[in-house]
Amino acid sequence: MLILSTEDDNKLVFLRLIIGLIFIIEGILKFLYIEAYGPSFFDEIGFTYAFFWAYFTGAFEICCGLLVLIGLFTRIASIPLLIIMISAFFTTKLSLLTNRGFWTFAHEYRLEFSLTVLLVLLIIYGGGRWSADLKIFKSRKN
Repeated sequence: MLILSTEDDNKLVFLRLIIGLIFIIEGILKFLYIEAYGPSFFDEIGFTYAFFWAYFTGAFEICCGLLVLIGLFTRIASIPLLIIMISAFFTTKLSLLTNRGFWTFAHEYRLEFSLTVLLVLLIIYGGGRWSADLKIFKSRKN
């Protein structure tokens, strides 16, 4: 299965560690700090049904972050995380560009930009040498 295939590259584990841990932490924060990261935040940025979207997003961040971390269904798990990053860009960062200028936007968007690029790399290359994807792909190939 092409979607489960991956490059046999040991450096991709570092991308998975960064992405997986950040999204797991961000997902947990949505449940622990409701005012700052949970439904209150989603309501503040204009989401209707803020409770649903906050917990839905948090659950996806935790689940997909765990999958990316262990390298299981890496490409598939990276897609919802990329959608979250694109949504975050349009709901929280784009207004910075129009209201406060490029340099403020560039400063505030640096983490999201980095995560977006790393997610694209995982979608292109897969989970790498130390991933469950490689084990699944090799066992199906042999």
